[in-house]
Amino acid sequence: MRGQPRRERAARRLGSPEATVRILLVSQMYPSAGAPAFGSFVATLERALEERGHELARAVVERPDAKGRHGRLALDVLRTGRAFRPDVVYAHFLVPAGLLAALGGRAPLVVTAHGQDVENARRSRWVRAATRTTVRRAASVVAVSEWLRRRLVEVVPDAGPKSSVIDCGVDLERFTMRDAAAARAEVGWSPKGTTFLCAGSLTERKNVLRLARAVEQRGEGELVFVGDGPLRPALEGRPRVRLAGTVAPELVPAWMAAADVVCQPSLVEPFGLSTLEGLASGRPVVATSVGGPPEFVPEGGGVLVDPEDDDALVAALAAAAALPRPNTIGRAAAEGHDVRLQAERVEELLLRASRDPQA
Repeated sequence: MRGQPRRERAARRLGSPEATVRILLVSQMYPSAGAPAFGSFVATLERALEERGHELARAVVERPDAKGRHGRLALDVLRTGRAFRPDVVYAHFLVPAGLLAALGGRAPLVVTAHGQDVENARRSRWVRAATRTTVRRAASVVAVSEWLRRRLVEVVPDAGPKSSVIDCGVDLERFTMRDAAAARAEVGWSPKGTTFLCAGSLTERKNVLRLARAVEQRGEGELVFVGDGPLRPALEGRPRVRLAGTVAPELVPAWMAAADVVCQPSLVEPFGLSTLEGLASGRPVVATSVGGPPEFVPEGGGVLVDPEDDDALVAALAAAAALPRPNTIGRAAAEGHDVRLQAERVEELLLRASRDPQA
């Protein structure tokens, strides 16, 4: 099999009842033992593709603080590509991962834009030029939300005809409706009153200080942050705030289930995976109105909020806390974003590209 030309191998698979391809996964974010949350969404989708029978090899960056990581990624793309001889390359992030994949081999390319890569292209003419190279080389360009797809097309119009919207999905077997009391016992959380949870980096973009102030203004309940980041010192010691820090990935679903409301009022959220995980867990959500969440948060399942309006955020917390728990409306919405369904959609693009890179 490995000695056959790529097109012949792909044609043989596409002609079978269950077509499969050899996929080289390229990503500048991928989880490891030292950084288990770093690009975990990439690994979740990768596993779903493997479950569908595809063979994958990786050229990835596993630590955000690795020196010379992009140079090593370029070498990894070349070496792994030559040894593995993929039918198709699937890259996450337009630049640098997508660009390195575009320049580092002859196999057709499918690339997913996640958000910051598009913003970088909008702000820098050098990154914009590199992004255009990636887009021209790609057979298909995926954006994780329609909001992000529009922003990409505004700055790189060539992406329009070959773009589609497919998010990375949520694992509905991990994030499911569970008993809150049992989940709280599992994570060791014994809060008083309404419980709010925010999962993600403690950064300005995640709007964590405004969220903490909003919970404090309520004068009731408790907010737990799952994650770490530069704003941790500004959150330490605040009333009604608990800092769980970085937790093991296997405990994140329990933390979600332990909350009454899951919050992600980011200043901007190209997709909003934590919001989707909250919905899958049957929890009402408070989500930003800027970015991807308006595309999947249903009425009755959560509340969308202007992330810079303090009074609106306080009101949104109260409105979400009043929604039913467990929230079957939110769970039903999340089921449309099952990672296995999203992997099937990505698979269609990969199969098409392996057969006809210009399709």
